[in-house]
Amino acid sequence: MDERLGRFIRTNLRRAGKQFEEAREAYREGRAEAFDLPTDDEGRAKIVCRRDAERRAVDVDSEGRPSCFDADHPDCRGCAEDVREGVVETW
Repeated sequence: MDERLGRFIRTNLRRAGKQFEEAREAYREGRAEAFDLPTDDEGRAKIVCRRDAERRAVDVDSEGRPSCFDADHPDCRGCAEDVREGVVETW
């Protein structure tokens, strides 16, 4: 392969990789702010707990996990997934 062609390919692949990383980070940040949930006076999300079937006001982290999240419980994992997808039950 010609040296100039190789340099051209490497340069463009590097540029594409950087753009991909920037886009992925912007997407990640946008998702963190996209949890449009009703809140109480203290800014906590008003959700209905799938595990205990009760209304709760909880903080939600940037990954869509409520502060009461338990990684070992399937209902909690489902709740966090619903928060991220925007389909969690609220009050």
